[in-house]
Amino acid sequence: MGFRKKNKSPPVLSHEFVIQNHADMVSCLAMIILLGLMFEVTAKFAIMFITVQYNVTQVLDEKSEPVNLYQYGPKDVATVFFYLLIAIILHALIQEYILDKMNRRLHLSKTKHSKFNESGQLAAFYLFSFIWGCSILTAEDFASNPTFLWEGYPHTHMVFQVKFFYICQIAYWLHALPELYFQKVRKEDIPRQLYYICLYVVHTTGAYVLNLHRLGLVLLVPHYLVELLFHASRLFYFSDENKQKGFTLWALLFVIARLLTLTLSVLTFGFGLPRTDNQGFSLAEGNFNVLTIRMSCLAAICLTQAWMMWKFINFQLKKWREHSQNQASKKKVVSPKSKPHKREPTRGGSANGVVKSEDRTSPRARKTKAS
Repeated sequence: MGFRKKNKSPPVLSHEFVIQNHADMVSCLAMIILLGLMFEVTAKFAIMFITVQYNVTQVLDEKSEPVNLYQYGPKDVATVFFYLLIAIILHALIQEYILDKMNRRLHLSKTKHSKFNESGQLAAFYLFSFIWGCSILTAEDFASNPTFLWEGYPHTHMVFQVKFFYICQIAYWLHALPELYFQKVRKEDIPRQLYYICLYVVHTTGAYVLNLHRLGLVLLVPHYLVELLFHASRLFYFSDENKQKGFTLWALLFVIARLLTLTLSVLTFGFGLPRTDNQGFSLAEGNFNVLTIRMSCLAAICLTQAWMMWKFINFQLKKWREHSQNQASKKKVVSPKSKPHKREPTRGGSANGVVKSEDRTSPRARKTKAS
């Protein structure tokens, strides 16, 4: 891990050296980019990495002040790369100063330790993204009117908060790929994490490139709330296995979020976009309102929701089997019955100093051998 002190330093540029010091290396790279702002020759290149590009000034009315809006373009790749570096640094800070200290107190096993780190990182990201997304929805009124999701398409212009939100989202999920190596994720956990990382990258980038950022933002916010509840419940479960009430609330909200996602997607791609005036395909105008792309997007969302529901049902069945097995094992355990105490045998057939025969014959006298 980065920022971690070790008594024995591994060989330079070895795998262990890179894993232990990756955050320091990334910090140096980010500092080099920031230092580029100090020189006039390199400033125009450094600013491309740090600030949001493709600013467009638009005047809505003669009386109103001009508004700064943004479009997307190829220079966004540099901005995503810089904030990918920032995400790696923040990941190492959270791991070193929060999660590792909690792990030392809990004394978790290797399997639970890996899942605890994963849930801790994702819970912090989901909480930050959910609050940020809610503030954008409140300011832009995206969720107040459903027709706002497709009216005026293509939505080629974005406010600063919306564009920067998508830049950070794409950067975070791309940074999760090298973190699989930096965090020494177990081989059996890599396919599972790769699935959801790739799904996030494809869906978030698709909404950004296809000018569907309004729909993407409305769908991401409730989804992040559900995921935040799940990982927070898992953190509480690792600290105390009796705390499982959060999973019940998560299961309810999970189904509601899937229904909401499918409903809004069908409304947008099936009824809203086909009825807009601006139909056709044009890369220059950013218009992708054709039947092929609409059906492809809808199919991708529906298949993703079906896959998530399949994983959810398997998870619930697994929990139900474990619960039924625990109940069956408890029933098999028979409580020890109180057995009557046996009376101690009396010595020499006497009780309280009184000899009692109780139909017993006296012992025969031994025959003495004749001398």
